[in-house]
Amino acid sequence: MNYGPLGMTCSHQPLCPSADASDREAAHTISAHPEQGWSLLCNGVLLFDDTGELLPNGVVIAPHRPTDTHPEAFRHLAS
Repeated sequence: MNYGPLGMTCSHQPLCPSADASDREAAHTISAHPEQGWSLLCNGVLLFDDTGELLPNGVVIAPHRPTDTHPEAFRHLAS
């Protein structure tokens, strides 16, 4: 069973990935606040516009843009 914020179960089909899954960002957005730069996902993850995350257990995931992992693939955009 996959529990979201406040202990509610996910009713999406297929179920949203749990907060500790590697694909946790694929969970459905249940509350979006673009004016503040964050969204709450079904699995309880707070996803920030800079790609940082706050997991329900308090763990902070640093921003991880594609340009951070493979900067060579984006050099053409710097010109």
